[in-house]
This record gives sequence, C-alpha cells and structure tokens, in this order.
Amino acid sequence: MELGPAPDRRGPRLYTNHRFSHRVRIGWAGHQAHHSSEYFNLTTAVRQKWNPWSEAIFWAPLPLLGFAPWTIYVAFSFNLVYQFFTHTEAVGKLPRPVEFVLNTPSHHRVHHASDPEYLDKNYGGILILWDRLFGTFQEETHRPTYGLTKPVDTYNVFTLQYHEYGNILADVRSAPRLRDKLGYVFRPPGWKPAPPDGAGDGGALAPAAGS
Repeated sequence: MELGPAPDRRGPRLYTNHRFSHRVRIGWAGHQAHHSSEYFNLTTAVRQKWNPWSEAIFWAPLPLLGFAPWTIYVAFSFNLVYQFFTHTEAVGKLPRPVEFVLNTPSHHRVHHASDPEYLDKNYGGILILWDRLFGTFQEETHRPTYGLTKPVDTYNVFTLQYHEYGNILADVRSAPRLRDKLGYVFRPPGWKPAPPDGAGDGGALAPAAGS
C-alpha cells in the first residue's frame, strides 16, 4: 500500500502545529495545560489538553494531499509515544550527532521552561532539525524553571484546562475595537493593543510559557 507522496509533509506539519499552539493565543489556550506543570517528568508527558481541535486543522488536509489515513494515525501516534522519552530530567545530554538531529530530553526541557531565554524554542516533535532550520532552536545552558510565566496556582483540572479561554473571552469583551478583539484571539499570548495615542497595533509582550 502506498504510504504517501514524497517529500513527506508530516514532520513539518508537526512542527507548524506545535508552533501555532504557542504563538497564536487561541491555540495556546488549548495547549497551555501541558505546560502548566512546574515539574518535568513522565507525568508531564500525559498532562495533555482535552480539546485537540488544532490538530484536526493541521492534519485533516493530509488525505487530500494523497496520504493514506492509516499512515497519518501511525505518524501521529509514533510522535506521541516518542514524547515519553523527552519528558525527563533523568537523561542528560546525548552524543552530539544525536543532539543535532533528534529532539532529546535536553532540547525538550528548554521547550518547557519559563526562563526568558528559553521561551518559544524547540518546537520539534521527533526531529530538532526543523528548529535549527527555522531559527527556533535553543541549547540547554542551565537547568530550566518549569511551568507557565503566569502560574495558575490551582489543582482544579477544569481551571487548568479552560481558564485561558475565559481570559480570552474577558479580553475580547473589554476591547472597544474589532481589530483589538481579533488581536486578543489571534495574536501571540501576552499581546496588548497599543495605547490610544500610540502608534501601531501593539505587540507580543509576554510569550506564553516555554515555546
């Protein structure tokens, strides 16, 4: 059975979906629960979102590009299983050729950090090459501080999963202009509109929590 056209687009799609989940606020609202743990171990790997709608957006077009549906499930499942390996502090840095090509525990520790120099880095699922190619790679230089830049400070699973959607709704309702309402939804986490007498649209002031 044909596996799909070449070149395989699934690797970049994983990277793009993950980057979207950090750099677009509505995507971050669904993904942030995975980053809310202040510890980094296998339990963090299974702290997943309950509403994986963004995956559907990025993966649904693949059958139209010629991929057999079963290969999509296999690729997605293999990537998910691989993440158990990367969510640990028990594994240090691996040999340099491995660190250069693959997403390793060292690279993924950076991704889960809230330290400013580590924010929004190392999106790769299995391959870290995509981050090297697109300028989002950051080497681990010190032990990360894990969790969100603005901790939720609760063990309530419903709050952990959905609080950011509520924050978006409150910001949208408070914004007087349509452009600002859309900005609160589709701009990066932390974006604020410019003051009335300022110039421009505002910007991404506070990246989410380890990108």
